[in-house]
Amino acid sequence: MNMHHKLRGTGTAIVTPFTADGSVDFTSLARLVDHQLDGGVEMLVPLGSTGENPTITASERREIIRWIVEYVDHRALIIAGTGTNDTRSSIENTLEAKVLGADAALVVTPYYNKPTPNGLFAHFSAVAEVGLPVVMYNVPGRTGLNMTAETTLRCADIENVVAIKEASADLAQCMEIIQNAPVRFNLLSGEDNLTVPLISLGAKGVISVTSNVMPDEFSRMVRFALEGKFEEARAIHYELFDLMKVNFIESNPGPVKAALAMRGIIEEYYRLPLVPVKYESKKRIREVLARLGAVMMEEAS
Repeated sequence: MNMHHKLRGTGTAIVTPFTADGSVDFTSLARLVDHQLDGGVEMLVPLGSTGENPTITASERREIIRWIVEYVDHRALIIAGTGTNDTRSSIENTLEAKVLGADAALVVTPYYNKPTPNGLFAHFSAVAEVGLPVVMYNVPGRTGLNMTAETTLRCADIENVVAIKEASADLAQCMEIIQNAPVRFNLLSGEDNLTVPLISLGAKGVISVTSNVMPDEFSRMVRFALEGKFEEARAIHYELFDLMKVNFIESNPGPVKAALAMRGIIEEYYRLPLVPVKYESKKRIREVLARLGAVMMEEAS
């Protein structure tokens, strides 16, 4: 089966759990990964923005990728976040992920530098030469740059560029990509609340934040949509809609880490400059989880 057929369904942009002393908490990470696999997700995406990748050291990145590849053992596709705003570093990270056994790389459009369309094409061309399948990631809210449909379609012709995680929230832009992309190129939703609409338009799945918390329900919604069972998918969409919204009540991954802690899956630790969400936000998250029957931990006094 080629990558075009594998890159379907639900991918979870998994958080990176930490301990109180700030080190990576692999015990909690195992619990989180088990939660995802038991929930039926098809793809795991470590070291994305939800995984606090800007604060992960090079040695930690290697350890996380090596660990998750070995632990998952082909039970799900591993798409490792390797992109930076420096092409040379992105190439090195992608080569490292390839050597460690990742199935694909998630490569964000370079942030801060504000490259031109030609610069974006050159960047993705260079990273793709590593030989690991590349999933481009367009997230203007974090990078300050929107990769247009025209540029995306140009990059879609690069060998080894196989998909895009589209988080522009621009449906017209997504439709233009889906309509004109090569058959071997997939669009994955980067916005949880647009997953069902985008699948109805031809997207092949999602890389999700919300599925960290409720992977079984979320992945079932995606499978229904991919099967054309939109009445069933829509019912789950609205069941999870408040959870999708509350996961972005503050900067990601603050809310989703709070929710996972309430479910007893991880402990709620961050690396600066991220800090725990406000009390009011935490109260709102707890209310949403309670309505879904998903609160496992009592509020600390």
